[in-house]
Amino acid sequence: MLRDFLRTTIATALVAGFSCLAAAQYTPPPMPPGPGPNPPYIPPSGGYGSKGPAIAGAAGGAAAIGGFLYWRHTHAKLEGCVAGDGDKLVGDKDKQTYSLTNKQSEALKPGERVEIIGKKSKNEAGELTFEVRKKNKDLGSCTVASIDKSPQ
Repeated sequence: MLRDFLRTTIATALVAGFSCLAAAQYTPPPMPPGPGPNPPYIPPSGGYGSKGPAIAGAAGGAAAIGGFLYWRHTHAKLEGCVAGDGDKLVGDKDKQTYSLTNKQSEALKPGERVEIIGKKSKNEAGELTFEVRKKNKDLGSCTVASIDKSPQ
C-alpha cells in the first residue's frame, strides 16, 4: 500500500512539473521607439497561437490511459475454492490449483468460494502461485468434492 502511495505521489509530481513546460506564450508589451537601428517590436495581429492546452490535454489523456492499462495488466482476479489449509485455491474457470502467498494476512478458510485480487506467477518449481493482495468477494461455500477433483 505504501508502494502504491509513493508511486502515485511521484507520478503526480512529474505531471505537475512537466505541465509547467506547456505554459502558453504571452504577448510582451510593445517596446517604445528609441534611438538605434532596431525598429520597435510589433506583435502579430492575431497574437500568438496557443496549442499548449491541447497538448497538455492529450498528454494527460495518454497518461490516464497508460495508468489504467498498467493497472489492468498487473492485477489479476481469481475466483475459486480454497483448499488445503487455506494455502491453495482451485480456479473455477481453468480448474488449476494455485498455491497462495498471502501478503495481506487475508483470512481464507478451506471450503470457501472467494474472488481474490492479486498477481499470478510461477515459482522456481514451475507450480502456479497467486500472490493475494485483496479478498474481493466472499461467494459462499463450496463442496469438498469439487476440491478433491481438481488436477494437481
